[in-house]
Amino acid sequence: MAPSPLVPVILCGGTGTRLWPLSRASYPKQYWPLAGQGDDTLLQQTQLRLEGLPELAPPLLICNEDHRFIVAEQLRQIGVEPAGILLEPLGRNTAPAVAIAALQATASGADPLLLILAADHVINSPERFRATVAAGIQAAEAGRLVTFGIVPTAPETGYGYIEAAQPLDPAAPVPIARFVEKPDLATAEAFLATGRFTWNSGMFLFRASAILSELERLAPEVVSACRAALDQDSPDLEFLRLEREAFANCPNVALDVAVMEKTDRGAVLPLDADWSDVGSWGALWETGEQDAQGNVLRGRVISENSRNCYLRSEHRLVVGLGVEDLVVVETDDVVLVAHRDRAQEVKAIVGRLEREGAPESKAHRRIYRPWGHYDGVVEGDRWQVKKIEVKPGASLSLQMHHHRAEHWVVVKGTALVEKNGVEELVGENQSTYIPLGSRHRLRNPGKIPVELIEVQSGPYLGEDDIVRFEDRYGRTDVTAVK
Repeated sequence: MAPSPLVPVILCGGTGTRLWPLSRASYPKQYWPLAGQGDDTLLQQTQLRLEGLPELAPPLLICNEDHRFIVAEQLRQIGVEPAGILLEPLGRNTAPAVAIAALQATASGADPLLLILAADHVINSPERFRATVAAGIQAAEAGRLVTFGIVPTAPETGYGYIEAAQPLDPAAPVPIARFVEKPDLATAEAFLATGRFTWNSGMFLFRASAILSELERLAPEVVSACRAALDQDSPDLEFLRLEREAFANCPNVALDVAVMEKTDRGAVLPLDADWSDVGSWGALWETGEQDAQGNVLRGRVISENSRNCYLRSEHRLVVGLGVEDLVVVETDDVVLVAHRDRAQEVKAIVGRLEREGAPESKAHRRIYRPWGHYDGVVEGDRWQVKKIEVKPGASLSLQMHHHRAEHWVVVKGTALVEKNGVEELVGENQSTYIPLGSRHRLRNPGKIPVELIEVQSGPYLGEDDIVRFEDRYGRTDVTAVK
């Protein structure tokens, strides 16, 4: 029998608030380059580390619809054409996400192996990871539901545990005895002493038909809601948008709870590949490449006589002088300074900012769109300034505003500007004025990005002041600027 195709299913949900101010709802941690010294994001690393696995097929990705263009662009950057990008209208945990993936993968009558992965994990030994996945293929093809248990390095109390029913075997999965929620320290120490416990990674390998069969047996309401959401889906460019009302009826439940804790087909395979879920700045310091003084430095950073620090700059120069055990993270609008042992408490700060309605809780000054991005530069009473970058060949929507006028100054490239049906080319150091109520659009007909400075003026400058007439990206929501 020919080997089954191996379809990666990459789950891109989550906001990673413990990595604020870098990770925010508008641009979570999985879309940032957080591990290693390169520029690949966690999502890109998740896909790239699979290269070399047998019968590897194009991936299926499941993400929040607000992040769809980020996901598509990051895959394009690494030359990967996905089998599909499925858009969740709201979060419903891992059991519905896996059910959606299995239903989609079997829609044409195929029955591939599904490798379920989170987009925000760090694995510093990709060769050992691939070897472990390969070791689980035979059991998965035979109908077992394989989960990868992380070989513990310490009695951690922040992870769930998996107990094997017999001694662990790195060459083949063994039956699961039970799942255990986060234990206290004494219990975790006792677990490690037995040699039968691993950390629960949330990564799985199984046939699509096998997981669907167990979901239908143990959580039929999940499958029925997901099937209804897929039956009423709507294609959107290269995306597949799940029907909101049907998907909202789906229980919010993890795959572990819905299936793995109840099934008799579960098996665990130990994974020893220098894994981290990068759940905090402290974890990034621990897993990062440290210098001789124990510092992890990212971006434009100078460290003098500093020890055991995580220092990161996204824009401005950061200098660490004679400091120890600190986390310092600089972004476009926030600087975080925290003791390394207390960096996880940043989640409470995010909650406080949300209660106060502070924009820094959810979004950066740079906002990404399918055509490029824009940065908020400065704002005042009845005016604001933005820097806009439009990718080659991209176009903003045809739109108008009721309450604001705009002045565009091109500083790089050449823009094709349409105003009330009349087009004009605007080159570097040239400008154009968009009166209030004017139908307008900007295109980049060239081969280099167009950069422009936009000055808005008017009594109301909110992003919901937009009427969109045409949009090549299929956007119909008025809150998506440009």
